[in-house]
This record gives sequence, structure tokens and C-alpha cells, in this order.
Amino acid sequence: MKKYSFIFLAIFSLACWSCESYLDKQPTGDLLLEDVFEEQTYAERYLWNIYRMVPYEANFADPGWEWRGPYTGGCDELEIAYGGSYTHLINDGSWGPTNVQDIPIWREGYITIRKCNIFLERIDGVPMEEEEKERWKAEVYFQRAFNYFLLFRAYGPFVLLTESLDSDEDFLQYKRSPVQECVDFIVEDCDKAIAVLPPSVNSGQQGRVTSVAAMALKSRVLLYAASPLWNGNADYANFKNSDGEQLVPQTYDAGRWQRAADAAIDCITRARAAGYDLYRSADNDPYWNYTGIWQELNNREWIFYKNGGMWQHLNKCSDPVSFGSFSIINPTQEMVDAYQMADGSTPITGYTDNGLTPIINPASGYTETGFGTEAHPKGYYPAGVHNMYVNREPRFYASINFARQIWKPDIRGGELEFWAAGRDGRRNAGSDYCKTGYLMKKIVDHQWRDSYQGAVARPNTWVYFRLGEQYLNYAEALNEAQGPVADVYTNVNIIRERAGLPALPPGLSKEEMRERIQHERRIELAFETHRFFDARRWKIAETTENKPIHSLNIFAGENRNDPAFYERMEVENRVFNRKHYLWPLRDVEFDKVRQTVIQNPGWPGSSDEQ
Repeated sequence: MKKYSFIFLAIFSLACWSCESYLDKQPTGDLLLEDVFEEQTYAERYLWNIYRMVPYEANFADPGWEWRGPYTGGCDELEIAYGGSYTHLINDGSWGPTNVQDIPIWREGYITIRKCNIFLERIDGVPMEEEEKERWKAEVYFQRAFNYFLLFRAYGPFVLLTESLDSDEDFLQYKRSPVQECVDFIVEDCDKAIAVLPPSVNSGQQGRVTSVAAMALKSRVLLYAASPLWNGNADYANFKNSDGEQLVPQTYDAGRWQRAADAAIDCITRARAAGYDLYRSADNDPYWNYTGIWQELNNREWIFYKNGGMWQHLNKCSDPVSFGSFSIINPTQEMVDAYQMADGSTPITGYTDNGLTPIINPASGYTETGFGTEAHPKGYYPAGVHNMYVNREPRFYASINFARQIWKPDIRGGELEFWAAGRDGRRNAGSDYCKTGYLMKKIVDHQWRDSYQGAVARPNTWVYFRLGEQYLNYAEALNEAQGPVADVYTNVNIIRERAGLPALPPGLSKEEMRERIQHERRIELAFETHRFFDARRWKIAETTENKPIHSLNIFAGENRNDPAFYERMEVENRVFNRKHYLWPLRDVEFDKVRQTVIQNPGWPGSSDEQ
């Protein structure tokens, strides 16, 4: 047998094992791969196994194969209170090739890609209706493109495999493909899916891929490819294959932005024509317009999603300790500060004292002293909350749980008490406790109750693509391609109007509009695995991720009105340098193929090892 690497051995052996173990057994013994594609029933189960491999990214706290999403806690959105979370290695800079196996993005991506290649190679031999066969193939083209995108967003240029490999292959012939080739292949697979798949599915087929899902994926990958990380990035001038092949385009091309804009507006147009729309509540209340995106299952805004079943870990990690939960998914003070006021003004324009002292915009009416005397007229918050939380934009109240907010009022009165002596505070908690004074509210099921409270639970769903993102994709790409033309304003304002905010002011420059769009993405798409990759593709992570993050003083506070609790403190001094823009290849994989598959820049084993 020829020499092979662990990378491709994993692709081969684990992929085959996963498929065969999933299938039912014949009475006379195990199914062989050849048997699978002799009957439509077995081939369909193989297809569902590919669907099953879509990762469920709602596990923000823990490592795992299918159940992992380290990205939200690995950027300035969240602090994960659980000490075993992989996010702590990302944030303090101690992650690398020796411990990255805890998050098997590369391994599981290639396992699924191999499944897709096997399916596409063999499905034509299955006796079945040609129309249905073509649909299955289109769904798998999407799945292959989607998994290559997951590799691209984490690792950049990948090893492009268009066919399944045998264990006796000479794997040292394979190398990483240039970024443009990788992106073009993903787009080509998306276009194959778009040409065949229906734009929507009926209630009995929810979760299956549609042409609109393929268009949403195409939009996002082209947006990433047009961004500064991949569009003329001089920092990657030496990012080359062992034969000297340049992997990252060194010439900026504004046409990449236009291509991304075209893909986004195509997606919006096709989606709207097929009945997709931004979610709105019955009374068009901005709070419920935003909250309902995650509370009303299978709503018209969802484009592609993963059903996590009855797995309730995200809810358990997001509820306070007094509810019997873990209280460990904690928004940072920086994330809280980013939300605007109800009139669209910016409350905080910067910081001094290494982030401990905010520079407050006096025109916004924001203050960090005292307590409000009146409840919000629509019930967004009760009377008595700290003035930091008064008169903020509706998405703030839909996304963040803070001290004295009412949350699930049927449980112990519902008022949250994060100050030190409070029932959700540090003194009354064990090893799991709220580290910032905030809990994530967005995405969490409002109806969920822990088992001892009656086991009220619904299926949990992770949404990969929703229509709201596409408006922001289009606005960003069009602004970069043409400047702040009318359509840029229109599409940002569509999102702001739904959220109860005023339209953007006229006369913005291209640079000012860029800042507005980046801020809008930070808020609208918070906790949805966008911020981690947005900060990297924009090349701003060296600023946003390379500094301390802050909280309220969770070690202080004797009662609900104790001002000491509302003072800022440092939670963690985070570390980021240029190598952290991309994930490292795991050392045991890289060591076997270092002749041809190069390590990402800056990591041990790369040409510019740091």
C-alpha cells in the first residue's frame, strides 16, 4: 500500500464507517457499499446520512463532533463561563495544532465531502425516477458546497477533492487549491443545485435543501471571497504551495464585490417570489419582530437550518442558576455597549483606561448612574432597572438578559439577580456562574423549562441562513462595489425598520456606510456565528479581539440597588495576532503531508512560523 496521510485516511475510513453503521442490516449480514446503491431505499438513507452530518452549531460552550460552535465565545460577543470550553484557548492565544482536534472541522468536513462524492459517483446506477434522482444529486451538490464553505471560512484554501479516494491512493499528489479555484468550485456546485431544486418545500419536507438555500450559500461565499482577507491581502503574499503556487489573490478586484452583490440580490428576489419574507409579529412590534425569528419554528425567514431535536443544552446554559441551570453563556459588556438607543443614536463612542471607562455620547441620553423609575411602555423592561438599560433599541431587549429584567416570570418571580448577593449571583453559585452580569436571551427558547419544572421543551433548531442576512450581504457588497448608492440605504433600512430604528442619515461616505453596515451586522446577526468570521474577513480582529473584554463587577452588590455591581471590571485580556485569522491544521495530520499540504501562515510548521 502506498504511503498515505491521516487526513485522507480519516476521509476514507471514518466516512465509510459512518455510512455503513447508519444503515439498516440485511437479514443475511452487513450491507456493502455496492448494495446501498442497488436499491432506492438504501440510497435514500445514505442521502439522509449526509444531511445528518450538517453540524449543529448551537453548542457554544463545549467541544464535540456534531454539537459544537466555538465561534460565538471566541470573539467579542460572549464570555463562556464553563472552564472547559475551547473558546478560552482561542481567546488567550494558547490554541494551536496540538489541541485543535477538540473541534474537528477539517476531519468531519472531509468525511462528509467523501460521502457526497461517493453518492454522486454511484447514484446514477440506482433504479428510480430520473426527476427524483436529479433532485437528490442537486441536494448533494449543495451539501458538498456547504462543507467546502465550512472549511474555507476556517482554513482558507483547501484541498479540493472532486471524487472519492481509495486507501491505496498516493495522497502526496494532493495539495491546497488557490482561493479563487476553491470559491469557483463552491459556486459551481451551488449553481448546479439552483438549476434543479425547488425554491421552497412543503411542511412535510422542512429542512431539505432548496434552490434559495443554494443561492444564500453562494451569496455568502462570494461575500467572503470579496472581503479584505481574500481580496488582495498583501499579508498572504508568501502563502504558497510547496511548488510556489500563490494561494491568495494579491490584486484587489472590485468586481468580486459586484459579483457578491449580484448573488445576494438574486437570492432576495428568488426568495421573496417563493414566499420567504422577514419575520414580523402579528402587531409588528419591533421586539417581537426580532424575537419571533427564533421562537416561531419554521417561519418564513428561515432558509436553511439544522434540527437539533430535543437537545436542550443551549437553553440549560443560558438560563440563570436560580432556575437550576448553568448560567454560562454570558454576553460581554462590549456587546451590550454596541446596541444603540431607541432613537438610533450611539450611546458609547469609545473607551479610555484600557476599556474600563466608556466615552459617553451626551446627545444619546445614555447614563451609567441611577435607576429608572418607569417600566417600558411596551413591557420591554420593568421599573427599577439600571439606567444603562433604559431606552435602548428593541433588539437589545430581545438579545440580552440583565439584572432586574423579568425572565420567565412563572419561575421564582422571574427577576434576574446577577449582583453578588443575588440568587443568580456569584455567592450563590457553584463552579458555573455568570461571569459578566448578563445572559444571552436571543435564540433561547422562551417556553423551555428545566425537567424539574415540568419538562416543557420544543425541538431546537440552528439557522444557518435566513433572509435578513441577505439584505445586509447585498448592502455591504454593493457599497464596496459602487459606493453608498440608493439601494445600499434601502436594504440596510429594511432591517432597521423591522427592528424599530430610524433610517440611516443621508449623505454618508463609502467609509461611513461601511462602518454602519459592519455595526448593523454585529447587532442583527449577533450570536449566529457571523461576528467571529466577519471580524476576520474584514481584517479588524487584530483590534476587536486583541484587548481586554469587560463585565459588570460580579463580586460586588449586596442588593438590587447597589451601584458597586454596575461598575466595570476586566474579565479577560484576550490575545490575537495574524496567525489567528485562520485555524491551524492539526499537527498529526499536517506532519504526514507537510511535503505538499502546507500549514496555515504563522502556525508551527509554516514558512513564517511565529
